[in-house]
Amino acid sequence: MITLAMGLGLLILLMIIGVPVAMAFGAMAIFLSTSFDVSSKLLIPTAFYQIKSVVLLTIPFFILVGSLMSSGGLAERLINFVNSFAGRVRGGMGAVTVIACAMFGSIGGSCSSAVAAIGTIMIPKMEENGYSRGYTTALVACSSILGQLIPPSVPMILFALVTYQSIPGCWLATIGPGILVILIFCIFNYFMVRKMPIQVMPKLEFGDQMKEISRSTARASLALLLPVIILGGIYGGITTPTEAACVSIFYVIPVSMFIYKTLGPKQLAEAFVKGATTTGVLIIMFFFVMINTRIMTMEQLPQEMATWIMQVSPNKYVILLLVNLFLLGIGMVMDDISGTVIAASLLFPVMEKIGIHPLHFAAIMGVNLGLGNVTPPTAPILYLAGRIGNCKIEHYIKPSLILMYGGMLPVVLAVTYWPGLSLFLPKLFGFAK
Repeated sequence: MITLAMGLGLLILLMIIGVPVAMAFGAMAIFLSTSFDVSSKLLIPTAFYQIKSVVLLTIPFFILVGSLMSSGGLAERLINFVNSFAGRVRGGMGAVTVIACAMFGSIGGSCSSAVAAIGTIMIPKMEENGYSRGYTTALVACSSILGQLIPPSVPMILFALVTYQSIPGCWLATIGPGILVILIFCIFNYFMVRKMPIQVMPKLEFGDQMKEISRSTARASLALLLPVIILGGIYGGITTPTEAACVSIFYVIPVSMFIYKTLGPKQLAEAFVKGATTTGVLIIMFFFVMINTRIMTMEQLPQEMATWIMQVSPNKYVILLLVNLFLLGIGMVMDDISGTVIAASLLFPVMEKIGIHPLHFAAIMGVNLGLGNVTPPTAPILYLAGRIGNCKIEHYIKPSLILMYGGMLPVVLAVTYWPGLSLFLPKLFGFAK
């Protein structure tokens, strides 16, 4: 346990001082293999076998879809679609931001892609309409965590791969918490903007409103079909997650290039380069994480951790509280993807020992890591939103804390101590008993 703690400490220290995430995991792998005197001949084949998985192909495809959506202007069409419903209500643009992050999350699959795509469009647009830049930056950052709760979620794919669970089952487990986060953030947004000098678009007659909704729906219809194609194909038994991700690429490219005509050769090349770069970093990181996982399994470190936690308190609810605190800490220093892999490897045996359903654990991990990603002092997603919004931390930290601990913390507690919230849909579709 002491060696594991030192390894995690080394990992966190390297991340804090700016070492690339993949290299930090590599340093941890070298430290653990040296400390436990484990031969690389045992480790490298295992890690290589894991990254050969067909399931892992899902991730680069969904990352590429997110890049294509952002470069091809489809994200803006989704925003305009949601805005036609809520844009003429006071605080409506804030609700539009929350829902747009959820919708983009249902395509892009990660927090960082949602921040980049939605933040670039909504932060300046909301500021023009009287919202403070600090508030809009905070709202985009906190809403972006929906990218790992609304399927198809890349972190949940990795969770399923590490813990040998069903990918569609993991996605279903996070839908309920995701919808709850959307509702709470929209309510908080309504009250938080009451004193801001917001410019609200004049209300239209019913007929004119319907025309506006019809126009925006028509403009966004092909973009709105994408989640239907992905999730409908998977849950309808037509495609596997990997096939659905591949189909979505061959859908987005012609729609963006030849129908919407918003994706030119230059933007297409940039999207492929961005997707390939992100995927390359992710695969290297996953390779080193699998080496770390193999070492921890061989040395029975997760089992030792489970025994230690059980000795602290045999009470199931106290253990869940400790797990939440651990996940929160992991989320504060790692992004949603790397945090998911390392936490799933360490904590899954603990959850099995106290009788927590694997899909319930997936939801617990999703909401906790999301909260950690926007919790200072490190808060990777929070600082990313600050860079995109060109906003100093002192201007957006207060609204961020209100949204995080007033809005998000109750969801974390509800997901942790009310299993039905996350297991209802998996049971309904036959992924859980």
